[in-house]
Amino acid sequence: METAEFEKLAREALKQLPEKILQQMDNIDLVVEESATNDQLAYSVVKEGKSLLGLYEGIPLTERDDYGMVLPDKISIFQDSIEAVCTTNEEIVREVRNTVIHEVAHHFGIDDQTLDNIGI
Repeated sequence: METAEFEKLAREALKQLPEKILQQMDNIDLVVEESATNDQLAYSVVKEGKSLLGLYEGIPLTERDDYGMVLPDKISIFQDSIEAVCTTNEEIVREVRNTVIHEVAHHFGIDDQTLDNIGI
């Protein structure tokens, strides 16, 4: 898939979030990257045999205290990883949406175990 089309999918996935959620998102940037860097892979905790599809880097809203004058938090969506686990464009659309939701949840302080428990 062309990068521009993939980026559009990520932006659309973000726009589809409920307005209540979007209004509470603060100082955060969503980017599409071809693949994760070595630093991003080291920062994340990826189970063996799994791929890093997205990554939230920042301070979750639940942990912010005296927060100001900081660079934006960052949600990275990794195109190569998502395309590697999908076989159709429909699967890519679904996986991008799920990955965006998953990483936005981290922005709100929801951990991986809780996300796994609710199926996200």
